[in-house]
Amino acid sequence: MGYDINIQWFPGHMAKAKRMIAENVKLVDIVCEIIDARIPISSRNPELDELIGMKPRLIILNRVDLADPALTRQWAEYFGSSGIPSMETNSQTGAGVGKFSGAVRSILKDKLKEYELKGQTGRAVKAMIVGIPNVGKSSFINRISRRKAAKTSDRPGVTRGKQWITVDSGLELLDTPGLLWPKFDNVEIGMNLAFTGAVKDDIIDRETLAANFIVKMLAEYPELIKARYKLEPEEEDTGFDLLEKAARKRGFLISGGECDLERMSAVILDEFRGGKIGRITLERPPRQGEQE
Repeated sequence: MGYDINIQWFPGHMAKAKRMIAENVKLVDIVCEIIDARIPISSRNPELDELIGMKPRLIILNRVDLADPALTRQWAEYFGSSGIPSMETNSQTGAGVGKFSGAVRSILKDKLKEYELKGQTGRAVKAMIVGIPNVGKSSFINRISRRKAAKTSDRPGVTRGKQWITVDSGLELLDTPGLLWPKFDNVEIGMNLAFTGAVKDDIIDRETLAANFIVKMLAEYPELIKARYKLEPEEEDTGFDLLEKAARKRGFLISGGECDLERMSAVILDEFRGGKIGRITLERPPRQGEQE
């Protein structure tokens, strides 16, 4: 895709998060996995399948306001055809969040009937919320519980410890710390996580990241990137050439007329993450027969 970039991130609390999920999954009726609608494959932890086993699942496609709506629909269909129901949310505004309780109860309707037959009608449904860092998990929980229940931060990995949160009289959530996997064997997955800010910016070379991003955008959303940065790319342009052209257009120059690529890189990544370039999804659902 462009320039090599090494992204490794597995601080100690990730191992702790994994242990916590494994130990507590037996306490819950359903596991609700929050993913970033812009990167539905890259923002799913492949270790979760093993940790969760056969528990009922719900996928929450979050940040749909930033994602390409046509591709979000395709992703919802893809997960549905894989046997996992999904719902769409924007936890910043609360859009779609109100459907969560109904979605959980719908998936667990047989289990709830079972409880009823056993005379356990007042028993609360227990749901575990999982997701990689910085995917909007804490904001989602705050919305759902209508209070500052979970500590939020735009720094990945800030949620710690075990918290039960009451949504309503019949639904309780177990929040878990964000869980990334030990290493990114797939360079593209690592890159997508870095583009969206799911891994800390201070462990990567932002100029290389932005150069790779601009190349990817020219291939997948050429009109959006050209319009935003007034670019007229030539065939031989590298990602760094394009960064330089964008910096000149914005007037980001330093002494001697040199382009301030560091500033331009920060702006491009921030504008993508804030939805200013447009509604962009970086991954397409696999076609039938393809592997994720």
